[in-house]
Amino acid sequence: MTDKIHSSRAEQPAEPSSAPAAPTAPVDRHLLRWEILCVLALSLGAAGVSAAISFLGVLTEPESLAEQTASLVRPRAEEERPWLDLSWQMFVLVNALVPVLLVAYLMRRSGESSHTLGFDVRRPGFDLGSGAALAALIGAGGLAVYVVTWQLGLTVAIRPSTLAGHWWDVPVLVLQAVKNGVLEEVIVVGYLLHRLGQLGWTPWKAVLASSVLRASYHLYQGVGMFFGNLVMGLVFGWFYLRYGRVMPLVVAHTVIDVVAFVGSVYLIGRLDWLPG
Repeated sequence: MTDKIHSSRAEQPAEPSSAPAAPTAPVDRHLLRWEILCVLALSLGAAGVSAAISFLGVLTEPESLAEQTASLVRPRAEEERPWLDLSWQMFVLVNALVPVLLVAYLMRRSGESSHTLGFDVRRPGFDLGSGAALAALIGAGGLAVYVVTWQLGLTVAIRPSTLAGHWWDVPVLVLQAVKNGVLEEVIVVGYLLHRLGQLGWTPWKAVLASSVLRASYHLYQGVGMFFGNLVMGLVFGWFYLRYGRVMPLVVAHTVIDVVAFVGSVYLIGRLDWLPG
């Protein structure tokens, strides 16, 4: 039966195509390595170097780690000029997402797309449900690691927001959380694991590299948060290998940061056990 189908198709004349098929060139590993280096140098790889330098500064301060404070979202203009502060906040948000656009462009150039990484809205139920579950797991574990390692003197006190209390503080903090989720998960998990796989890396070797990178750009928060984010990277990497979708990780990361950023405005100073 199969032979008859093939022979009947062979007898039919080929239909003319309006557009030539795109050539499928083999992966140029040398160019791919340079592509990865360029993307990381423009984004979270540079952040890792910056965090390492900041950590050296923290270590050489006369105060202990627990006596120092790291601010994540801070004012960028005088309190008397809120319009200028808001302008800078929005510029920084948009500018930080440029590497994600670069990744989308590079994926398109290689005949792929954001769908290849599972960065789309085709499975909203799965993405929201699994993202919320991951957020609860990682968020609770991360908070415990933060509090314990701060008490042990391995982590600085983190103030997620030191904004001045303008009407736009909460919207900006929510947008900051979305930016972090998109930037980190698309580049450090989706893009990096995909490209390293094309270079021939084994899946868990790539996940380990991704996790170390994630931990490196959190090093300015101290040793405790370095290892906490390392574990988070391993969990998120496992999830991506299992399901091939980065969107649930974006949801989880966004939820974690929204709770941390907005919650800090109302909870720090009111809970004795919460540093900051």
